[in-house]
Amino acid sequence: MKMTFRWYGEDDPVTLEKIRQIPGVTGIVSAIYDIPVGEVWPLERIMQLKNTIEAAGMELSVIESVPVHEDIKTGDGDRDRYIANYCETLKNLAKAGIDCVCYNFMPVFDWTRSDLAFNLPDGSNALIYDEETVLKMDPLKGELSLPGWDSSYTKESMKALLEKYKSISEEDLWNNLKYFLDRVIKVAEEVKVKMAIHPDDPPWSIFGLPRIITNKANLERFLKLYDSPYNGLTLCSGSLGVDPNNDITDLVHSFADRIHFAHIRNIKITGEKCFEEAAHKTECGSLDIFGIVKAYHDEGFEGYIRPDHGRMIWGETGKPGYGLYDRALGTVYINGLWEALDRMKQEAN
Repeated sequence: MKMTFRWYGEDDPVTLEKIRQIPGVTGIVSAIYDIPVGEVWPLERIMQLKNTIEAAGMELSVIESVPVHEDIKTGDGDRDRYIANYCETLKNLAKAGIDCVCYNFMPVFDWTRSDLAFNLPDGSNALIYDEETVLKMDPLKGELSLPGWDSSYTKESMKALLEKYKSISEEDLWNNLKYFLDRVIKVAEEVKVKMAIHPDDPPWSIFGLPRIITNKANLERFLKLYDSPYNGLTLCSGSLGVDPNNDITDLVHSFADRIHFAHIRNIKITGEKCFEEAAHKTECGSLDIFGIVKAYHDEGFEGYIRPDHGRMIWGETGKPGYGLYDRALGTVYINGLWEALDRMKQEAN
């Protein structure tokens, strides 16, 4: 496996110089954040990002994410133009040597939480999701705004978009996803960029919007929409793991040859459709992180891995879920498990 770490660019308080000091991290996961969704990423901007990372002694490994425009998800408007732009961006990324792109197909809202700094008993704070709290919120009133969301929406455009989705079913969303894949994966195959869809977070409907990348059956359906090694998964243990019906270890074994990018983090289920994000160590949450890492190791996984969201510990402040210290601890924990599994395998032979 190839250990990576997410970096949000020059404005990220977690600098490349700090990331380089984490043992075992050689790759950076990043993106270009100031280009409007749907527009082509110029090659010179991609190269600027790549050169900045290489100057710090690491490599740009994965792009997370190239956002999918809402016209593509709704199947109307300028979707063909935006898909053509998406394909041009993939071509430019390939010219820069990028071979893996993470993206998602969540309508309107990216990952969603009810609290970005919930105080935990040990004095740290973390992202949490409480279904009752979310159900009472109205995004049109600005009662919930999260870092992963597209901030370019006005109140009027958001209202119109939510209204449009009232007539879009899960099947409609599946059809629109297939329309996207039929055009994009052909280009991905040509330029040899592996596309890795991220599951919905959380993996159930919010604000009445359809969500479809949610469980094993749907992952199987997704991969069959366009059966190609370049049409694959970002398997996120934390996103799918909040549904106790999802067995992450089983998912790793089932889809190992189509997992291009692994997000590994722990969560603690606190009630029905309620959870808090926990430290990576198995005993700290509801997921068997050792078992998950072992599944990747058993399958001979050679793709990219990164620790996912972390708590804020030791008085750190910063981008919710993306501080330095807890994610660094997660990195070292995963690397330690991997080394132990390597050693066990060597001794067994």
